[in-house]
Amino acid sequence: MLQIHRLPQVAATLGLSRSTVWLRVSQGLLTPPFPLGGRAVGWRSGEIESIASAFAAGKSNDEVRELVAKLVAERKLAV
Repeated sequence: MLQIHRLPQVAATLGLSRSTVWLRVSQGLLTPPFPLGGRAVGWRSGEIESIASAFAAGKSNDEVRELVAKLVAERKLAV
């Protein structure tokens, strides 16, 4: 079952502030959220966990950007 995280959960999981979450999205270091309806957005929990694991493993920003690009491509294929 697909589990969705909202911004407060994403920030808490990654140990970041809300503004840093959005900065990471703009830098390509975090997958962009997808619309849930109205003004609400969310992230797939598996994507957030994969990115957190990559940072914990000491991956470089370039390696994380590659991971993010792969996750976004997989998201498009799943639709």
